Amino acid sequence: MSIWHRTEIDLQALTRLGDNGLPGHIGIEFVEIGDDWLKARMPVDRRTHQPFGRLHGGASVALAETVASVAGSLTVDPAASVVVGMEINANHTRPAKDGWVYGTARAEAVGRTTQVWTIRITDEQDRLVCLSRITLAVIPVQRA
Repeated sequence: MSIWHRTEIDLQALTRLGDNGLPGHIGIEFVEIGDDWLKARMPVDRRTHQPFGRLHGGASVALAETVASVAGSLTVDPAASVVVGMEINANHTRPAKDGWVYGTARAEAVGRTTQVWTIRITDEQDRLVCLSRITLAVIPVQRA
């Protein structure tokens, strides 16, 4: 059973939401969606490297927050509510130096006022690079 508020979701339109902000700057693209998960990818390149040529932990967190926040927004009526990040953590388990990493946000709890999502970031060989969890607040659109 799907958790999404809308029945038709355009992944390219989700990608375009970030064009004028951080997601667009670092190359995040939405690539797949399931009944309770959303997947995006991010390049591992000069935009997302730390000084020693590895994926910057902050870039992983940016991917995690982006994919989970967009997923959370897809579960609410956009005329009534928006979701915003309250807390995020990340465990970096493996370096990545090039190619793409994929962040898959999966709903753990979708409530009326808060949501909890787990985000698994993997490399192109499906090896775990980062494991993150975020808590989102669901707030009335007039407070946004």
